[in-house]
Amino acid sequence: MGKQISPAGIMALKEALCSVYWYKSELRGFLQLCLSNPSILNKFNWENYKRQIASDIIDYLVANQSSHLGDLTKICYEVCKITDFSHLKSLDDGPQKVEKARSSVNQLRQLVEPHQEIKKEQDEIKRRQEQAAEKLKANVAVRQKLEEIKNRYMPLVGTDDAQGRGFELEKIMYELFELFDLDPKASFKNLGEQLDGAFSLDGTEYLFEAKWQKNLVNKADLAVFSDKVKTKLENTLGVFLSINGFSQDGVAAHQAGGASILLMDGGDLMAVFEERIDFTSLLLRKKRHAAQTGNIYFSYYQMARGGNG
Repeated sequence: MGKQISPAGIMALKEALCSVYWYKSELRGFLQLCLSNPSILNKFNWENYKRQIASDIIDYLVANQSSHLGDLTKICYEVCKITDFSHLKSLDDGPQKVEKARSSVNQLRQLVEPHQEIKKEQDEIKRRQEQAAEKLKANVAVRQKLEEIKNRYMPLVGTDDAQGRGFELEKIMYELFELFDLDPKASFKNLGEQLDGAFSLDGTEYLFEAKWQKNLVNKADLAVFSDKVKTKLENTLGVFLSINGFSQDGVAAHQAGGASILLMDGGDLMAVFEERIDFTSLLLRKKRHAAQTGNIYFSYYQMARGGNG
């Protein structure tokens, strides 16, 4: 869910609605155009005073922002766009009413525009993700190759042959990077349970390391990899794939300021194989989330639950 509108923002919205729309009929017409379900307006007593009506409607939407955040955001967005208050000039004390309306809208903008930017960014991320999913579905050849790679990966889940599993994972990841045009480097090498490699995306070089072991990858494992990444050029990041995940202390130790690695687990890999997200979008969302929050372990499961980023 997106960031909720602050109490101060809610109060400013109520004041702006009352100042901009002098007549109840105008207020109702505006809200009908903003609400995803305009029949909500029938719940309220329109014989009441305008200020009370506006307050009751906004309070109703605020009471469950998880369901009505989109409506609240839409109302705020549309009110903030208003720059013409000429409809108030013909009223008694028109100039004063115009100035009051303009001032109330400006106050609302100051309080909610940061929220609007967050919402706009989240919508853009969702749009790009949907486009990437549609692109993947439309490319039959890509889907067939992805299914082929997945069918080679699944039998490895139940094997105890760490060395054989490691060699096959090397081929799988190389082909996966190649499939999504990530320019995997020929230096991919297998070190038993550990896999090292590199690839490129959008002008950024990525060092890649993978481990498929019973234990969670810990702080020491991540420290070695992080140090390796930091010795490279400035536009280099690291991606560490641990099929069975990471220890909490390991993640916590490496997501402080200046983190240069991103973490993936087996759940992320399965989301790619099952076409819930393409590998490039997964990586870019992890990168964006890490830049915004410092959290380097943003799993697909968290994305699907509606986490920011």
